[in-house]
Amino acid sequence: MLKRYFLVIAVLLFISGCGGPEPRRPVEVKSGSFIRESVERNRALLAQEEELIKAIISADTTRQYTTTDFGAWYSYASQNQEDSYQPKEGDIVTMNYDILSLQNDTIYSTEEIGEVLYNVDREEIFNGLRLGVKLLKEGERATFLFPSHLAFGYHGDNDKIGPNVPLKSNVIILKIEQTQDSILK
Repeated sequence: MLKRYFLVIAVLLFISGCGGPEPRRPVEVKSGSFIRESVERNRALLAQEEELIKAIISADTTRQYTTTDFGAWYSYASQNQEDSYQPKEGDIVTMNYDILSLQNDTIYSTEEIGEVLYNVDREEIFNGLRLGVKLLKEGERATFLFPSHLAFGYHGDNDKIGPNVPLKSNVIILKIEQTQDSILK
């Protein structure tokens, strides 16, 4: 009888000890506050930059600025009323541009950058210019105002442009060469 009693206890202990695997708990629980704080900082920075750009636009009575869908502003210095074609992905655009601070200090001059052959959406240029080029037609000149997230962002360009610097750029589209890829689209 005593053997049977020990056998029942052993079986009960064995069964109770065979629970499923227990997942490991994290040592440190993250609350996500860093991400929320970063988002709030970026929103505040964007609002500050937009206010600065809007002040520049309202002070410039000689130009009419248009807001883009992607968050920049531009004004034509000269428009091409004859053509309707705007660059598409795969087109080769020959252009000149400069990069200025919002206070009109030259960061990179047109001469310093030189004439640029840009394969639309297939080569790396800063985001605002990549999107802005597609708004212009051959022969057009425009001035763009870019908040820092459309310029070189929080990293800068590792040379003359620091982190979170909004920029101004004068762009001239000299030629648009349609490629087979863009014609098919």
